[in-house]
Amino acid sequence: QVQLVESGGGLVQPGGSLSLSCVASGFTFSSAAMSWYRQAPGKQRELVATITSGGGANYDEFAKGRFLISRDNAKNTVYLQMNSLKPEDTAVYYCKAQFRRFTRNLTYWGQGTQVTVSS
Repeated sequence: QVQLVESGGGLVQPGGSLSLSCVASGFTFSSAAMSWYRQAPGKQRELVATITSGGGANYDEFAKGRFLISRDNAKNTVYLQMNSLKPEDTAVYYCKAQFRRFTRNLTYWGQGTQVTVSS
């Protein structure tokens, strides 16, 4: 059974930092592409960053220079370090796993963790 469990969200002041974690189980983590998405109230879910099984990372424009995605295959965990946070970064942040099992491409989501940036 695939599980993705996010943690690390909370309330932070503008300019502050947060580190999110997503612990995965039920699949071969090292072979999966892992992503962070976010969804603000009244808005569509949007991609924040992706890290491939080989460790290559891509970021949406708003995240470049402020956010850092990383992974620890020994711990089955993907991280999102967020710096210089702004009120517009307030959203529920979701972890997503994409991998291939036999002939199928599969996608799974975590339950999300709330990040609130406010003074």
